[in-house]
Amino acid sequence: MKIQSSVIVPLGFGKYVRSDRVTALVPIEAERGPGKRTFVHLEGETDPLVASRSEATILRDLVQEPQEVTQARQQQEILQDLLSDLTQVNETVRRISRDQGGLDLDRLERRIRQVVEEE
Repeated sequence: MKIQSSVIVPLGFGKYVRSDRVTALVPIEAERGPGKRTFVHLEGETDPLVASRSEATILRDLVQEPQEVTQARQQQEILQDLLSDLTQVNETVRRISRDQGGLDLDRLERRIRQVVEEE
């Protein structure tokens, strides 16, 4: 398991921490009640925060990559693959797809290259 750095993790009741600051999660056994489920120890802090979420739920959020990051990475990979394939298309096929199909592969390749290079 790897902690995802600089991801904001909810602890419940409006409390949030940065994932890479969490050093320990300890379930509250004694005096556990509403809003008191887990002690969250943070780097540089002497007293733990009290979280209203379970340690398992917090841990899952600490190590799981946010969906937006996963999707963005997948989209970049798809664009890279498409760009690689487009560079292999010869001029005759490009001309036919543009003139007869209305698909300008040169313009598409330029646009994908711009997006990929921005990242």
